[in-house]
Amino acid sequence: MRTLILLAGLFVSNFAFAQQNNDVEERDDNFLTENNKNILKIDIKEPLFQVAVKNCNDFKAASFEGGIPVYKETLRKYMYDYLNTDFYVLNGDFTFTLTVDEKGKVTKIEGTPKVANSEVFFDDMKYVVRRIKKNWIPATCNGQPVTSQIKIKMNLSAIATDV
Repeated sequence: MRTLILLAGLFVSNFAFAQQNNDVEERDDNFLTENNKNILKIDIKEPLFQVAVKNCNDFKAASFEGGIPVYKETLRKYMYDYLNTDFYVLNGDFTFTLTVDEKGKVTKIEGTPKVANSEVFFDDMKYVVRRIKKNWIPATCNGQPVTSQIKIKMNLSAIATDV
């Protein structure tokens, strides 16, 4: 008798689990997130502009280890890797001002223009710039390292597609 009850229980539970698995397979909750993709095109303008220090006779601009082309390519690569373009669509010209201190560290990052929902993008860009581990060679004024600002202009265009 026990064997018959055990077999009947296994038979019923087999149909119950089979029905439950079928329902899960038919659900498609991730259709929109998996099939929509933003394609981002980044054009970083050259040269990067630097704000000179006032009352300085012998100003030398800050430079990046390896040169500006290396910084541009590193920044572009990190933007593709770390920007979360699923939450915003980027189109237009943006300018970022990096403040480089006397030690060559980027201490402040500001983005303009401020448009609708741009704060999320600007926060992501702060993260991207801080991920670049190489230091800048600080600007000098009369042979002494000084804090300086570097302006980076870029044009971004995003295209939303269905994959």
